[in-house]
Amino acid sequence: MLIHNIGELAVVPPGPLRGAAMRSVTSMADAAVAIEDGRIAWFGPRRDLPQRDWGPALDAEGGTVIPGLIDCHTHIPFVGSRSHEFVRRIAGETYLSIMQSGGGIRVTTEAVRRATQEQLVAESLPRLGRMLASGVTTCECKSGYGLTPQDELKQLRAIRDLGGGQPIELIPTFLGAHALPAEFEGRADAFIDCISDETLLKTIAGDRLARFCDVFCDRGAFDVAQARRVLERGLRHGLRPKLHADELAQIGATRLAAELGAVSADHLEHVDDGGMAALAAAGTVAVVLPGTSFFLGIPHADARRMIAAGLAVALATDCNPGSSMIESLPLIMNIACCQLRLLPGEALAACTANAAAAIGEAHRLGAIAPGFDADLVVLDVLGIAEWMYTPGRSRVRTVIKRGRVVWP
Repeated sequence: MLIHNIGELAVVPPGPLRGAAMRSVTSMADAAVAIEDGRIAWFGPRRDLPQRDWGPALDAEGGTVIPGLIDCHTHIPFVGSRSHEFVRRIAGETYLSIMQSGGGIRVTTEAVRRATQEQLVAESLPRLGRMLASGVTTCECKSGYGLTPQDELKQLRAIRDLGGGQPIELIPTFLGAHALPAEFEGRADAFIDCISDETLLKTIAGDRLARFCDVFCDRGAFDVAQARRVLERGLRHGLRPKLHADELAQIGATRLAAELGAVSADHLEHVDDGGMAALAAAGTVAVVLPGTSFFLGIPHADARRMIAAGLAVALATDCNPGSSMIESLPLIMNIACCQLRLLPGEALAACTANAAAAIGEAHRLGAIAPGFDADLVVLDVLGIAEWMYTPGRSRVRTVIKRGRVVWP
């Protein structure tokens, strides 16, 4: 395929883009992109296009072309609604107090346990379809609502089924240590042993049901010692560590992420200077989730401070039924620009090159570079600044995954 008549090509270099390098996204006017075998074969000014038969041509109609967006932190698949908790929060209750009163994750856990694998797939497919229409071509998906070995496997198998049923590439993560289920109340260590059991981890790794192992390490969830046990056991089975860190309090989660060489540390609303320095030294990607702060009405993570500290910052939706019922990654980018003061190019880098690094795929995804997967989005705007300037409007004209038009 040849994409031509591109008004502006947003040239995102391969990630991770750390600190000031997040401003290295450049624009190229009147450009073209040639695709061969599902990968980018050439890009540049249209006048320099090598003369040969590139196959079918796609007219960008003067619009902007970007790399496919990567949502590197979601809790898909899930079922059920927690809109009643949304109303309770508006009335003044906090997310933590609702969780401590028996609400929160446990409500979704009950729904997921009752659901069949087929129901999880059926309820998640339309959600992924809407994400595709917003320009997402790759999405990380976590388990973590089953909280028993069999129900966690059910979620992971649903992710596998979803991956074969629609165009978005899904990256599975095992998040068994997401919350303490009611039947283990007061026995957190026993639950940790149950959910990181050798047989369970061997099944997950052997059946390739997950690539990463994640833990919610925070006040009201699991402490550093418990998180370490799960992540080290996962590592022994080839599951690379990720961490929900410093969302509700600073308890040392970011330092643990750095120590274990985690691919990413996510949330980071309460990260301190020492935690940022540790993440930077370890090369761990800082995944910021502004939709969660927006949804819960809490202070945002200080992304500008993280960039100044030399971190590679990524953005994601954290799509989940409790704290960020947001499916739109472009909306997250708008929030990041308006509230976190990221420049449009930084926000794009955070959802492409750095998001690719947060799922261990920076060598093939998230950039405009020869040999990279031809995951591309054609927008109906004259530049990414115009896109960020118009939140709430669908600006996606065409979505391409591995060189094939997959939307519309």
